[in-house]
Amino acid sequence: MNLNFIIKDLNFSSIHGNTDIEITDLVYDSRKVKNNSIFVCLKGYGSDGHNFINDAVNAGAKVIVASKEVNIPGVTTIVVENTRTALAHMSANFFDHPAERIKTIGITGTKGKTTTSFMIRSILKSAKIKSGIIGTMGVILDNEVIPLRNTTPESYEVQKYLNLMVQKGYEFAIIEASSLGLSRNRLDFFVFDYGIFTNFSHDHIGKNEHESYEEYLQAKSLLFKKCKTGFINIDDENYFGIIKDRSCKIVTFGINNPADYLAKDLKAVNKENIIGVSFNLKGKLNIDNIFISVPGKFNVYNSLAAASLCNHLGIEKKNIISGLKKIKIKGRVELVVHKQDYSVFIDYAHNALSMENVLKTLREYNPKRIITLFGAGGNRPKVRRFEMGETAGRLSDLCVITSDNPRFEDPLEIINDIKKGMDKTKGDYVIVPDRKEAIKYCIENAKSGDMILLAGKGHEDYQEIKGVKYPFDERSVVAEILKNL
Repeated sequence: MNLNFIIKDLNFSSIHGNTDIEITDLVYDSRKVKNNSIFVCLKGYGSDGHNFINDAVNAGAKVIVASKEVNIPGVTTIVVENTRTALAHMSANFFDHPAERIKTIGITGTKGKTTTSFMIRSILKSAKIKSGIIGTMGVILDNEVIPLRNTTPESYEVQKYLNLMVQKGYEFAIIEASSLGLSRNRLDFFVFDYGIFTNFSHDHIGKNEHESYEEYLQAKSLLFKKCKTGFINIDDENYFGIIKDRSCKIVTFGINNPADYLAKDLKAVNKENIIGVSFNLKGKLNIDNIFISVPGKFNVYNSLAAASLCNHLGIEKKNIISGLKKIKIKGRVELVVHKQDYSVFIDYAHNALSMENVLKTLREYNPKRIITLFGAGGNRPKVRRFEMGETAGRLSDLCVITSDNPRFEDPLEIINDIKKGMDKTKGDYVIVPDRKEAIKYCIENAKSGDMILLAGKGHEDYQEIKGVKYPFDERSVVAEILKNL
């Protein structure tokens, strides 16, 4: 593609060199540069792309986009105020604005983005409408999953995968719009057709994330300045801060407050091989005894978001009912063992809030005991460890403290931090540092009526230790332990 087309309408302070040249690709990682590509210098917390300009040029980059003046003979240089904004702008041009050729759904919130996206996809699939997801679990296509490093990838990948979905004939693209994705310009230069707000709570505040609660809230609110219709959880006390400067129409859903879509008469359901929730839906859509095959009041909110959006799209009742009934999300209160004597769940809960939500949900099913296995991620804020220890100790009958993704930290030091929070409670606990042995301990010591929660890993199929990701899928681990027992 010609550079002049790629930089069409781009705001820049200076351009040096020829712009009438053909470009093969846009790149922001110097290690991925190939001949005749554009290298965009992004500044991150750990590195600055400006430090890798020479590497990019030596690898064949013909254009450098930077936020300061650079002079390289034979290379076109473009200086812009914000290279992230420039990357989003050029990526939209490079892929010929795919968001204009597919309906886009953005989902933001502290929790529930992944579950809601899969619920929407399940309903659309029931109606024989093709859709794809860009989010925590990767890019979800028909029978293919493309891994991603971030919930919301850089703008280049967003545009690339939107374009891929257009090429595959998809009608909808569902995007998990993280606060960092919104605030760091990864979702710039297109307008979402629909936006969803699930909930808001303290999280992602600290080093390398958001400076304050207020900044975090403001980042979430950006989605509703760039979508046409917003679907809002009216029960969340922060909803007004999310929508106060909105530019979109608003549709509401909830359980406690008057809303366009209202869930009533929630009931926990525990049958053979099935644990979930049923409820009646009232308002703009009336359906009795909707059943979702994942437990928890928070999942009722997620299903309300999905049902309200899909009803707005004109999807028939039968497809909404069917799509929600069939839903099963990997690593989201995922039931992997449901024996007559005990059950085993896998969940991604990796902070105090998500841990509390899951444990309170399981308690609704009247287990004899809740056994919670968990650790905490290394190279993350220590406060999470204290909070998780205190929450798990308060809400579990027995905790098994183990390793999660220690990354570059000593697993035993992480466990000691968790223990400090645990010791504030009266909860019983044991420490088994090896995660596989810890899972084995839980299963071997389970009693009739127990519910075992394996928390923290969820959909992940690896354990990250000293920069290496070792294969570790808890479903396989559980199956192997049961087979050997």
